[in-house]
This record gives sequence, structure tokens and C-alpha cells, in this order.
Amino acid sequence: MYAIVEIAGQQFKAEAGKKLYVHRLEGNEGDSVSFDKVLLTDDNGTVQVGAPTVTGVTVSAKILTHLKDDKVTIFKKKRRKTYKKTQGHRQSLTQISIESIG
Repeated sequence: MYAIVEIAGQQFKAEAGKKLYVHRLEGNEGDSVSFDKVLLTDDNGTVQVGAPTVTGVTVSAKILTHLKDDKVTIFKKKRRKTYKKTQGHRQSLTQISIESIG
């Protein structure tokens, strides 16, 4: 069984026992969180599509750790104008483990 769930503005395919990296969530490591914006569920071929969400279905997960993603370097340059600008960014992420769907 799997579900398409919206977590922090993005859609993820959630299966029991799967680990996901999502945008930073509120809560401490070891806390349990639940998501009720389930857009689709599939139970061995039986598909339920929500309009816009499937009612009565929640996805429960456990926060494993908070971390930062790899650095992304932004470099801007205009030739012959002596303009160069370098900037970096590291996205804050949360690793969660899907416990159950239902």
C-alpha cells in the first residue's frame, strides 16, 4: 500500500517503512507527526483519488533527524563589466520515517 501525500507544500510517495527527506518540520527528533492531506491511495490495485483529498486517511511518521542539504553555489557574472557575485545556499531538511498509512 502506498499514498501520495502533501508534506510542507510538496508531494511525496509514502510507503510504510520508507524514509523521506522533506523541508524542515516543526518538532524534535523522535516526535511523531501525522499528515492528513492525502491526495491518492493505492491498496493492491484499489485506487482512491481525492477531490482534493481522500477523507479519513492519515499518514503517520516519526522525525528521525534535522539536517542540511549539500551546498548549492550561485555564480553571476557580466563580462567586461567587472561584475561578479557568488552566493551559496544550504536547504534545511528533516528526515522522516513513514510508520503507517490508514
